[in-house]
Amino acid sequence: MQVEGILYNDNAVVSIDVKDGKIRYVEKKQALNIGQETPIYIAPGLIDHQVNGYIGHSFVDENLSIEMVRQITEKLWQSGVTTYFPTLITSNRELLMRNFSVLREAIDDPEIKLSIPGFHLEGPYISSKDEYHGAHKKKWIRDPDWDEFIELYKASGENIRQITVAPELAGAIDFIKKCKNEDIVIGLGHHNGSAMDIKKAVEAGASVSTHLGNGIANFIHHHDNPIWPQLADDRLMASMIADGFHLTPAEVQVFYKVKGPDRITLVSDVSYLGGLPPGRYDDLIVTSDGMVFFPNQNVKAGASFLITKGIENMTAYTQCSIADAIDMASRNPARLFGMHDRGDIKPGKRADLILFSFDSGKIKIHKTILAGKTVYADIGY
Repeated sequence: MQVEGILYNDNAVVSIDVKDGKIRYVEKKQALNIGQETPIYIAPGLIDHQVNGYIGHSFVDENLSIEMVRQITEKLWQSGVTTYFPTLITSNRELLMRNFSVLREAIDDPEIKLSIPGFHLEGPYISSKDEYHGAHKKKWIRDPDWDEFIELYKASGENIRQITVAPELAGAIDFIKKCKNEDIVIGLGHHNGSAMDIKKAVEAGASVSTHLGNGIANFIHHHDNPIWPQLADDRLMASMIADGFHLTPAEVQVFYKVKGPDRITLVSDVSYLGGLPPGRYDDLIVTSDGMVFFPNQNVKAGASFLITKGIENMTAYTQCSIADAIDMASRNPARLFGMHDRGDIKPGKRADLILFSFDSGKIKIHKTILAGKTVYADIGY
């Protein structure tokens, strides 16, 4: 397979040779063989490590099936996501055991496994304080329990690759150390940890702030709050939901200035309501402009937009380059999770590629290539 286009990070016209699912070489050319009215760029496939569900299917649905996982995966391909982490939020033990088992079976399918290198457990070991737990149900929140976690880990086929915890909980620091020993990425989220709690957690192995600026009370102390010490610690990467609702443009700008383009990962936090029309769904509302929230509690409940929206907003809010924004959704998460086979366009890397146009601040995905196979192409391309 030969893939031609404009390289996203240096505007060079290139031809990429792909064989056996990997990039063999990248050759610079004087011009494309076929003229294009709109420039078509080539970038690494997008990586989203916080996907709660999509198109009506949730990863904590008690009826989750392998077919639902396949449908979500195929839909994400249409938006250029070649790698993602199904995310299970705080739930009862039985449901978590069941759904991790379903996901384990789903990745027995070699094509699905290419897109799902692991799972993200967000909770149940988070803060139960009002507003800090957000959309997570308080009745299922609990302190870290290593024995319980190991049961979940085994049910997943040892495929839990990220866990989000609150560092101030009893036993949290020891729990983080044990997760680190299993090469699990530890995120700090939905917490009210002090600067010392956060420092101890980082020293124990925590490496990312889960959706920094969210999972926190609306009114906090102006000095002593969890945001400042997480921003200040260069050892913590920051995952960010830049959908236009979870963070204000000014927050995104500040986080970007402090962390820089190399220590941010963009995530969608997309929920099962993503891809559905505006309206009321049980006790949730999707507004006409795409915000998802609980009206009774006035808290956000995941997102309706995919990670491409975050890329667009990063460029609009911070004036960073489209290359930097895409790296926050490809190269950076690949580095965070030690996925050395993806996240870049170099010989030897897996051929996860997207061909896209970027016009008036909007991304349009024209083709998605997963391990050298075209899994999505728009009509006429």
